[in-house]
Amino acid sequence: MTPAFSNEDSQLIAGLHKLSQKSPKLVKSSTYPAPTNPSVTVRSWKMNEFKYYDIPSPFPTLARGIFTVELPPDADGDAKEEATEQTYRIVARGYDKFFNIGEVPWVTWPSLQSHTVAPYTLSLKSNGCIIFIAALTSSTLLVTSKHSLGPVAGSHVSHAQAGEAWLRKYLARKGRTEEELATRLWENNWTAVAELCDDSFEEHVLGYPPEKTGLHLHGLNVSTKAFKTLSHADVDAFADEWGFIKTASITLNTISEVREFTTKIAELGEWNGEAVEGFVVRTHVSEPPAGKVKSASASPYASGSSFFFKVKFDEPYMMYRDWREVTKKLLSSGAMSSASVPKAKLRRPETKVYVRWVIDEIKRDRTPFSEYTKGKGIIATREVFLKYLETPKGKEELDKAKKGSSETVTVADKDTKFQKSIIAPVAIPGCGKTAVSVALVHIFGFGHTQSDDVMVKKAAPQFIKNVTALLKTHNVVIADKNNHLAQHRKALADVAKATSVPTQVLALNWGIGSVPQATVHRVCGDRVTWRGENHQTLRPDESAGHEEVIWMFLNTREDLAEGEVDAVIEMDVEEGLEDAVRRAVDGIVRVLGLEPPSEKKVMEALKAIDTYKPKVKKSNEKKKEKESVRYYGLLAEVDLEHVLWTRLGAAANAQGAEDEGARVWGVMKGAGRVAKRPHVTLVHRNSLPAEEDSWKKCAALQAAANPPLFRARLGHLVWNTRVMALTVDDLEVVDEKLAGVEKGKEFLEQLSKELKQRLHITVATKHASIPAVEAKTLVEAWRKGEASEDIHAIKLDDVFATGRIKGLNS
Repeated sequence: MTPAFSNEDSQLIAGLHKLSQKSPKLVKSSTYPAPTNPSVTVRSWKMNEFKYYDIPSPFPTLARGIFTVELPPDADGDAKEEATEQTYRIVARGYDKFFNIGEVPWVTWPSLQSHTVAPYTLSLKSNGCIIFIAALTSSTLLVTSKHSLGPVAGSHVSHAQAGEAWLRKYLARKGRTEEELATRLWENNWTAVAELCDDSFEEHVLGYPPEKTGLHLHGLNVSTKAFKTLSHADVDAFADEWGFIKTASITLNTISEVREFTTKIAELGEWNGEAVEGFVVRTHVSEPPAGKVKSASASPYASGSSFFFKVKFDEPYMMYRDWREVTKKLLSSGAMSSASVPKAKLRRPETKVYVRWVIDEIKRDRTPFSEYTKGKGIIATREVFLKYLETPKGKEELDKAKKGSSETVTVADKDTKFQKSIIAPVAIPGCGKTAVSVALVHIFGFGHTQSDDVMVKKAAPQFIKNVTALLKTHNVVIADKNNHLAQHRKALADVAKATSVPTQVLALNWGIGSVPQATVHRVCGDRVTWRGENHQTLRPDESAGHEEVIWMFLNTREDLAEGEVDAVIEMDVEEGLEDAVRRAVDGIVRVLGLEPPSEKKVMEALKAIDTYKPKVKKSNEKKKEKESVRYYGLLAEVDLEHVLWTRLGAAANAQGAEDEGARVWGVMKGAGRVAKRPHVTLVHRNSLPAEEDSWKKCAALQAAANPPLFRARLGHLVWNTRVMALTVDDLEVVDEKLAGVEKGKEFLEQLSKELKQRLHITVATKHASIPAVEAKTLVEAWRKGEASEDIHAIKLDDVFATGRIKGLNS
């Protein structure tokens, strides 16, 4: 029996060639000489991963991993003979791309209920790398990874080679030959799909005991354009026959049972005593009801097609994966600092503790991590840490992390004994850097020079000269400047290097971190207002020019990178002055090894701040005229990425909301279209004179001596293919002593019902050409219940954004 090679398959490959020439970023391929016949070229096709989400698909196949052969006209051998007139043949075929719950409209619980049929076979999602085993000819095997075969540059053993070695072990144990397996696969035109799980070769996240190490067989695909795969029972029988490890599975009869079962396993974190990453669910597409049009949430596959989806569990798998990724990041970055770890990875308290623990472990002995980036030692490191968490110290650290405390001091080099130090604030105006500096000078007697005191035209070089001069008479000098740009920090680092004795740069880092920019702007702006005229240059005025200066610093600041300075004390921009001083004092005592000051000395320092006056006062004659206001809005203090990440993740994994929000959000975020200054528009200049009264009231609130702080309840995430928005369901005044509570309440009482119906925050647009005002139209249409398959929404729970009303221009 020989495989039936079809013209459709040959046309598919020709189409892939054509598409890769037209759009090389969409489809690309790599070629390899066939293992036993170099005159035959094996080509691996790779599609742009993100485009698998698009409907209609830009690809002629949804296969994720596909290998083809191109047979020259004079090729010899049975491959050419059996292919008759075909010049192309599919040799190995992976599964069609399948998605997690909530990733796409057709993989949500309601959609699966409507558009798939029983049985539902759930197979354990193996935690390794995929291996394809197919027949190149009737007597020759082809073993590949997802996208390559044979040796790979830079790897002692490639994934394909490791898979092939395990296959030979199984054949030897069964007393079978490669030719026999090739014949079976050739006659049926099958690709055997397995997962290579071998911690001695490459560790992933979950570990495997010896009896579970090797090739886990989980699929037999027909090597054709259309996705056709054999039943799990057939796969298990094939595994028994040829010696593969069988993939555990369970068959259920309804989507409800699937959801109930996976929810239970997610809570337990294991199945049959094994840690579980998730399940792959195998089913088929159902026939649509007679006379009904296919809905937008229906599967894009033809009725009767094989159809896979997956149910992945976040915990503990995702946490373990984060630990792996942050460790690789720390090892590859050189200097050990938690500042180099992405903030998104530090949401879990366990991970915060892990980062501090692993930094100490690496510094103590780097040997166990020598091959970590090559996939070795990942599981052993995790197991050591989990044991640490069971110790009294580990439990104490985790408890602190859960309560919100975090390490505030980082020292890059604990071995060098520095004789002198430059203390460099990294801040923006209004953080309190000078106030803290004044306190430190009073307590410790440090040298102190301010950039704002420099009167010459070229202030930067003179400031550096002043720092250099002070280092001759002081062991510690505070270089009082915002130092918000990397070039400022480099200039100070150069001074330290040029000093005749070992000198370090110690940063007081007012990092913004996960605090919304609007919150930082409000806090710092208020401080500039409160200090009034008590500053060399940046003083409040009726044009509110200082607010634009703060925005300028926020938009241009460069985060302190790892290795820029020798030590870091992390400050908190929202912290009160006394707490900020105590934080800085504690950090400096620890880094410099100084005696802690008495409580009396600290209190004296706080009084010294109250009596501080700048040495010079510069004229503000060149003050920029304030730009005219385009609209008044609530400047929302909200982390859009965190809100979207949290809610779309919950929709995908917990509630099964029928939406494609994650995909749309990914497109908009990837295009850099997320709103930089989230706001709730209240009245626009274009609506004048009809809304003149609202305009005046907003202007009065902004100009008030104690402007009120509002809190908005965000009700729903609403979107279409062009724009995404958060609805504002309610507004209230935050009851703060310094806020004009009564004025704020009066303002809210006078808001019209029509205005309340359109309140929203524009999250993002798909293209720069799409005006943000489309979000208003979208929200109004959604609130009116206007039917449209293009409008989607999911509910938010207890999501709020605070903010003040501001006159804005952009």
